[in-house]
Order: sequence, then structure tokens, then C-alpha cells
Amino acid sequence: MKQSRGRTGRKRRRKHLQSFMEGVNCSHKLEYIKLKKWLKDRGFEDNNLRPAEFWDTGRGLMTTKTLQAEDLIISLPEKCLLTTGTVLSSSLGEYITKWKPPVSPLIALCTFLIAEKHAGDKSLWKPYLDVLPKTYTCPVCLEHDVVSLLPEPLRTKAWEQRTTVHELYMSAQAFFSSLQPLFAENTGTIFNYSAVEWAWCTINTRTIYMKHPQRECFSPEPDVYALAPYLDLLNHSPNVQVKAAFNEQTRSYEIRTNSQCKKYEEVFICYGPHDNQRLLLEYGFVAMDNPHSSVYVSSDTLLKYFPPLDKQRNAKLSILKDHDFLENLTFGWDGPSWRLLTALKLLSLGADEFTCWRRTLLGDVISARNEQQTLNVTTKICHFLIEETQHVLLQISQLKKNKENLRKHLALAEALHLENLKILQKSAEILCNLNMATS
Repeated sequence: MKQSRGRTGRKRRRKHLQSFMEGVNCSHKLEYIKLKKWLKDRGFEDNNLRPAEFWDTGRGLMTTKTLQAEDLIISLPEKCLLTTGTVLSSSLGEYITKWKPPVSPLIALCTFLIAEKHAGDKSLWKPYLDVLPKTYTCPVCLEHDVVSLLPEPLRTKAWEQRTTVHELYMSAQAFFSSLQPLFAENTGTIFNYSAVEWAWCTINTRTIYMKHPQRECFSPEPDVYALAPYLDLLNHSPNVQVKAAFNEQTRSYEIRTNSQCKKYEEVFICYGPHDNQRLLLEYGFVAMDNPHSSVYVSSDTLLKYFPPLDKQRNAKLSILKDHDFLENLTFGWDGPSWRLLTALKLLSLGADEFTCWRRTLLGDVISARNEQQTLNVTTKICHFLIEETQHVLLQISQLKKNKENLRKHLALAEALHLENLKILQKSAEILCNLNMATS
């Protein structure tokens, strides 16, 4: 009896673990029933994918059958895609074609999303709009307190993103006003800053790349956006590969998987080989144990460990700048990058070795002393960054206690720094082993 109860317990645990992996099917929810009906009316039939809530990724799509490599994940007909063509065929079309100077494809799409959201039940796109996120977590949406806790160079890019969206909003003011005949309400109220921010984030985080022919009614910026209802519920994983493209024969946007996916598990696609800073900047999330992640070393941090009285210091910096060796200096899961080590080797050249700088940039060994000093400085920088990261994590944990309203945003910054800490600790271990091997 005991034995069978143990087996039952194991079975129960296995089943619990399985459901933990599988997520909760959400296809019975009214918003998804309406979306599937709306897509069906536009020619989309799919019986293999179900909307679901997953414990780690949130909302996504699960498969009801095992997927093999080369299997088609989804094929979304052209009629379901929201593009600048959709915008031009709407009531906004004549206003866009008349407006000078021409608006950008991005502004046209933002305007359409805001106008359709405002139309509510009257919008033909309502079933899609109803499943779009109400809020986003891209840096442009984060509180100042949170942005200031992001690591560099992401922090600088976050401020740049805010500027970009604000400038887009300001530049479209006159065009928004020209649309007044279409609305009973004041356009200034409809096309306010938060509406533009929401529309911009929707396009930035959810569009697929699809090149459209250049139209005279738009400014010369590339017209490469398409919103893809249902397909955009697929989440990113850095560990899968897919083939995605518009199929001219079937007039559908198709995605095929290059990896296997078990029945009832989440189906992932890959947005590209992005590190976590790029993922947070562009999409508003962080992927744990991301193989592409790295910790960036600023030139200020680099120079902390070199004597300011080195007579060749300025010449060395000049060489590094001219050869683009002051940016993208990183620690990764496999330790310090070749670029970081090369920059440090050049800065570590003795007065009698300085003439060998070209050989250093090519990766040659200059001297045992130079190699050892480079290793020592790299280790010091790594330990400094570990301490700095731990300090920021402490600040975040204190803020989480005091600022309940920022918990979700702070959790993103925390996830990024925790990943950085893991990378730096792994790098410190690698450097320790290298030091032992050379001593």
C-alpha cells in the first residue's frame, strides 16, 4: 500500500509540475472569443494555438499539439494585418494625403490607433483593441525614480526614448488639429500625450517587420510596420529560432519553428539575439538567463584604474576612440569580452611598449607583464561592478517597501541588475581561475 501511495504522490507532483509548465487556458474568455470570431471573418482559421496565462511570461499562446521543427506555427491572412494601407483606406486617409509636409508612417499608425480606440464600439478593430495592453513597461512609461536606477548605457537610451516620443507628440499637434471635422470632441483631448505614448508603445513593442512600397503621402521614413492580431500574443525566448516572413503566394504572414514544442506548452518566437538592456528598451521586459546578456563597462569606469599621470594616457585614449574601442566593452557569461580585454591591454602598455599598440589591437601578446596587469585591472573592474550592482539592488529593495505604486516597474530594474550580478559573479570566477593558472 505504501509503495502505491508513493507512486500516486509522485504522479500528483508530476501532474502539478506539468500544469505549472503548461499555463492556464484563457480561450473561454469573452475578449478572446470575440477576437477569434473577428479573425475568422477575415479568413483566419487556427485550431492549434490557445491564449493562456503562464506563471513566468504572463499572457501567451500554448499549442494543443506537439510541434516539430519546420512546422507552421501561424499563418495570418493579409486582411488581418493593420498597416499604413489600413490607415489610408479609413476616414483618416483623405486628411493624410492632403497634409503637408507629409506625416511619417509611424504618426499615421499612432493616429489610427488613438482614433479607433476613441471610437469604442463603433470601431471595426474593437476586438483587437480590447486585447491590447492598457499600459506598457518600456522606459518611456517608467517613473523618473526607476529610470535613474537603470544601468548604463540603457539609462541614457531611456531618456532618449522619452525625448523621441515627446518630439513625435509635439510634431504631430497641427496634424491632429486638422482632424477636428472627424470628431465631436476636441482633438487636443483625444490625441493627448498619454494616448500618443500608448500608441507609440503598441507599435514599438508589437509590430512585425513588413516592408511596404514608399508612398508620396508619407515622409521618407521607412514604412515597415504591421500590427498582427493574435500572432502578437507570441512571447519571446532567446533559446528558440523561427523563420518569419510574408508569403506572397498565400498572401499571409507566416511563422515556422526551427525547434520542437511539446503539447500544451507555451509557443515562443525569437525577436532577435538581443541582450536584456535592448529587450527592456524596445519591448519592456527582461528574459532570465538570457545567453545574449552582457554588462557594459563605461569609459569612466575603465579609466579609474589607470594612473592619470601616465604621459601616454591621452594618446592611448585617442587610439581607442579612433578605433571604436571605448564602447561595447562588456562582461558576458563567458567572462570579459575580447574588446574589453583589448582596450585594457592597450591602456596597460608600458612606456617602452607603446609603439606596439597596433599589435595590441590585433590581439597579439606584448609581454607577460602586460598580460598580468590587464588581468589584474579586469578583476578590479569586475569586483567594483559587483559592489556597485549590489548597492543598486539594496536601493531597489528599499524603494519597493516604500513605494508600493512602483513595485512592477522596480521589479524590472531589479531583474536586470540581478542578471547583471550573475554575469559579473561568473566573470569573477573565470578571472580567478585565469589568475591561478598564470601565477
